[in-house]
Amino acid sequence: MDRMTTPRKPRGSTTVELAPDVQCLVLSVVNTYLVGPPGAGDRGWALVDTGFGRSSAEIVAAAGKRFGRGSRPAAILLTHGHFDHVGSAGRLADLWDAPVYAHTLELPYLTGRSDYPPPDPTVGGGVMAAVASRMFPRRGTDLGDRVGPLPEDGSVPGLPGWRWIHTPGHTHGHVSFFRDEDRILLVGDAFVTVRQESASAVLTRKQEVSRPPAYFTSDWIAAERSIQELACLEPAVAGTGHGVPMRGEALRLELEALARNFQELMPRKGRYVRRPALADESGVVQIPPPVSDPLPIVLAGLGATALLGAAAVKGRGAEKRKKAAL
Repeated sequence: MDRMTTPRKPRGSTTVELAPDVQCLVLSVVNTYLVGPPGAGDRGWALVDTGFGRSSAEIVAAAGKRFGRGSRPAAILLTHGHFDHVGSAGRLADLWDAPVYAHTLELPYLTGRSDYPPPDPTVGGGVMAAVASRMFPRRGTDLGDRVGPLPEDGSVPGLPGWRWIHTPGHTHGHVSFFRDEDRILLVGDAFVTVRQESASAVLTRKQEVSRPPAYFTSDWIAAERSIQELACLEPAVAGTGHGVPMRGEALRLELEALARNFQELMPRKGRYVRRPALADESGVVQIPPPVSDPLPIVLAGLGATALLGAAAVKGRGAEKRKKAAL
């Protein structure tokens, strides 16, 4: 089968097997990956991304079940540092006494030196983008000396046979992990397999190769280049940060289409669409000005209308009571 499936559960985590030694742990609306053979034991495996802050207990339980109770990873590997991918990193690194690795350009957001660019709620055209993204935290986290840079030679600590690929766009230091032997790709949010801006698509887990989550993508030019590079790898399996993993012909065709038609599929307007945020190894250095955002005005208008309506109803009620008293 080309499409993987996972049971739809309203709460709790499920798992999807990408390969005998690669398991996707589905945590509500975000995924983490346990990489290593079952029963690998202490330091015989690695964790890719860490979900939300509340995800640590589920990750520890899944790791214990798969690798042996109390087993610790050789490394915690981060595709990027957004709150839904790094939430449990500090807690797990302390619990397991495990090193954390990320791209050099991502380190400012993982050591408390910089916050991410503001989300852009004007892109995406769905509830997740227009409403929910306004409440998503963009603050960096501080993992201290637990976190360090990925090796410059492209190797992946704790995962022999894998290599990391710089795939900027969603964030400046975003990376993906690839194993050439069987062409398994762990892609983070460079692309996803659900239209993340749509609340209904997220809830139903409608599976489709889609652009990176628009509201947090701060460089669309780089995002296109990264997707084109990933498509050239012709991955056999793709494990994404959001959505059910995909494999086979469906993955190949949809990823090729995304790479080929990216200009038509990206947002037409938005804060970062034509002018990306700029960053270096110190963090964000320049952010384009916000674009016109009609939603606050619309919400304010609706609120004012509601208040006027309530006042009118109250006034009519008072008038009726006055007439009844005469």
